[in-house]
Amino acid sequence: MRYLCLIYLDEKQLAAMPEAEMSALNARHLEFNEQILKSGQLIEAEALTPGAAATCVRVRNGRTTLTDGPYVETKEMVAGFYFIEARDLNEAIQVAARLPSAPLGTVEVRPCRDLEVDGVPRKASSKPR
Repeated sequence: MRYLCLIYLDEKQLAAMPEAEMSALNARHLEFNEQILKSGQLIEAEALTPGAAATCVRVRNGRTTLTDGPYVETKEMVAGFYFIEARDLNEAIQVAARLPSAPLGTVEVRPCRDLEVDGVPRKASSKPR
């Protein structure tokens, strides 16, 4: 089963982190990526730019509106994600708990689902896995 692990971090705390500490954290993530790639659990992982770089897109009544910045006002913003393969939620939680950023913030583990068309489950992506 596929799971999305969203990493929420306090952007001010992250911005205040000394360069050497940030570099060490990034190195731990790269090492972790190699570990879960070898185990077959990693599908994809990315770090994200700060929330201020986000653009929210809303379409209402055929009209598209854009808003700069994150959708919600909160201290913690999504800083990155891991898209993983795990047997079940318990295994996905175990992977999320090992993320190097987990002690700094929150990791949301969310199961992915198929889309149903006329009662038939279909993968949302046709990209080969």
